[in-house]
Amino acid sequence: MRSHVSISDFDALPDSAYIRQRQLLGDRIVPYSASTLWRQIAAGHFPKPIKVSPGITAWSVAEIRRHLEKLRETKTRGRP
Repeated sequence: MRSHVSISDFDALPDSAYIRQRQLLGDRIVPYSASTLWRQIAAGHFPKPIKVSPGITAWSVAEIRRHLEKLRETKTRGRP
């Protein structure tokens, strides 16, 4: 079983899919370390994950895409 998702694999996922932390961070789909990811979640700056089952937490691919688009728009406008 594969332990990570490449950027091209992520782009091919349907919006209805879910992705786990090791997949988000392992191939740098999001530009954060694990600790920064959880700080961003706590601060309300990153989508909250859902509990799929005990011990399994995942994020909506659609929400991650919206978040990444928001980051790109912010950078394009020149905001920090």
